[in-house]
Amino acid sequence: MKTKILLYLIVAGFILVGCSSGKPKIGLLVHSFDTPRWQSDQKYFIEAVDQLGGVSVVNMADNDEQKQIEQAKEMINSGISVLVVIPVNQFSAGQIVDLAHKSNIKVIAYDRLINNCWLDYYVSSDNVRIGEIQAEYLTNTTPAGNYALIGGPTYDNNSRMIYLGQMNILQPYIDKGQISLIYNVFSDFWTEEEGYRHTIKLLELAKGDVDAILAGNDAIALGVLRALKEKKLEGKVELAGQDADLPNIQEIIKGNQTMTVYKPIKTMAYTVAELAMNLSQEKPVPLATSTISNGNRLVPSFLVSPMAINESNIQMTVVAEGYQEADKILK
Repeated sequence: MKTKILLYLIVAGFILVGCSSGKPKIGLLVHSFDTPRWQSDQKYFIEAVDQLGGVSVVNMADNDEQKQIEQAKEMINSGISVLVVIPVNQFSAGQIVDLAHKSNIKVIAYDRLINNCWLDYYVSSDNVRIGEIQAEYLTNTTPAGNYALIGGPTYDNNSRMIYLGQMNILQPYIDKGQISLIYNVFSDFWTEEEGYRHTIKLLELAKGDVDAILAGNDAIALGVLRALKEKKLEGKVELAGQDADLPNIQEIIKGNQTMTVYKPIKTMAYTVAELAMNLSQEKPVPLATSTISNGNRLVPSFLVSPMAINESNIQMTVVAEGYQEADKILK
């Protein structure tokens, strides 16, 4: 009976996972572990590459775009077959694509698009649909009133896509005068502090008269909720997030956050791992489900469908898929 052994070796500043003899090396550049979900993406990616007979080479850039470019150079020089990138910056990461192509290495952008370059592939969820799901849910529960949008940072293309989705749904309500968009900003970072800072400002401007807030992700939503709690408004303002993070799932059960959007991360990670392995071994690649313009080309893209999460379907979605554990949710 074969026993799988995972060896974690620090090599030239990156982590090499698995035994490398004769196996394709697949590089993964992670922007940061600033929110809980990215640890899950990395875990599933390593697991999938291992199952498919490859070796994962992983590095994390602490949200430093220049550091990520240097890490890419190291990986390229180490002899990786394919490079998967979660970019720190949607524009500067184009340099990574150019560097990889000079060594005949294909690049797959994961979750976040890399713009203005000849990117080979893109694997993500449908980010426009994420914004639509948030807005559809809140307009169903609160079809009129004062709304606020606190989006993610502009260095991430997903922020703009989510905003487009939100406005696809909200604009008809705004045009009819049912909804007033009283606050509409992009944050500097995907962090709780950004959500808190903007919500304090929002509540001051609106004198507390706000009915619904759409947050770019669950970290921002936690900051929104902290500010609402200080004003004893938790549970009184509809609040949407994204990522299905554990603290937010717990707040949904308490009735303080209305909903979140879950991207099937395991499906995404396995999809990008399979695509990378096929490319490394020059096997046929499935037809892309869509194409998305990054300013230079229509990038073949594989998009998975996100889903709305509320108190009624937590068990059958994020728990059933193993993304969250029931005993931890109830703590």
